[in-house]
Amino acid sequence: MEIMNKANILSRARQVMETEIEGLRTAQDALGEDFVAAVECINGALNKGGKLVVTGIGKNLHVAEKLSATLASTGSTSVVMNPIQAMHGDLGIIAENDVLLALSFSGESEEVIKLIPAVRRLGIKIIGMVGNPDSTLARLSDLVLHVHINKEACPFGMAPTTSTTATMAVGDALAMVLIDTRAFCKEQYARLHPAGAIGQALLMRVKDIMRADQRLARLPLDATIKDAVMAMTAAKSGAALVTDHSGKLAGIFTDGDLRRHLSEGADILDRPVKSVMTSGPVSVTDTALAVEVLRLFEKHKIDDLPVVDAQGLLVGCVDIQDLPKMKVI
Repeated sequence: MEIMNKANILSRARQVMETEIEGLRTAQDALGEDFVAAVECINGALNKGGKLVVTGIGKNLHVAEKLSATLASTGSTSVVMNPIQAMHGDLGIIAENDVLLALSFSGESEEVIKLIPAVRRLGIKIIGMVGNPDSTLARLSDLVLHVHINKEACPFGMAPTTSTTATMAVGDALAMVLIDTRAFCKEQYARLHPAGAIGQALLMRVKDIMRADQRLARLPLDATIKDAVMAMTAAKSGAALVTDHSGKLAGIFTDGDLRRHLSEGADILDRPVKSVMTSGPVSVTDTALAVEVLRLFEKHKIDDLPVVDAQGLLVGCVDIQDLPKMKVI
């Protein structure tokens, strides 16, 4: 066998990936009414308290495990079922109002085909996800979700490559559309990921990450720019927040504002801070989700975000530099 050089290795790798990319485009273009019907069928089952049971054999069993895990973590109750074990007792996984999603690209996988009559006797809807809409599994299914590709990336056309990639992508599309149709939100997602950094970040509120007390540079309306600089230095903050007599947020003064006004003369430090502050600045409530802070930073191109309570009283500030260590970014 001829030894491939580096250029040939990279060329072949890119060719494989291009074949799979083309397969994904083909599968994407083939999405149609069958996909819509599958979404509606699954939604109907979930709304009745049922679940989506995903099955497959060989490589498709691994795809089924990934798809089922994605569905379960995004609010669509799902379990994976090994078709061989199902015929030896695990069929009890399936209950009333469930839907079976059977994966078989050929549509002729013997283990999956044998499972269908047993599931049919339970009165369960069956969605066949197949590459061949004229296959046995397609004929036995209530709905057919066609995963269309042109060819496998395997040079022999035998090892599941493009087909499993496309099946996984269509499965991901199914899961993500179900997020939208079921109005699944970030807070619900976080509750399903309580032990990971994702869940911790999504569950955090602004009050959990804001600067307060000694770390908050707070000033009254009659303060000077010098007072603002001293407060910012003491709090090690890039911004001073100005409040009115009732404690409500009135404005913000940043180190950027100071640099912009330094050229106005030596007496700049004696001027009232309210003459140069940004009045009515963008703010966020302390009960808002911490991840919303990112959206505000990006939308308004700011580095410091005042935090107020439900009455509009200043309670803290979020500095963009604090977000990485809080695992919000």
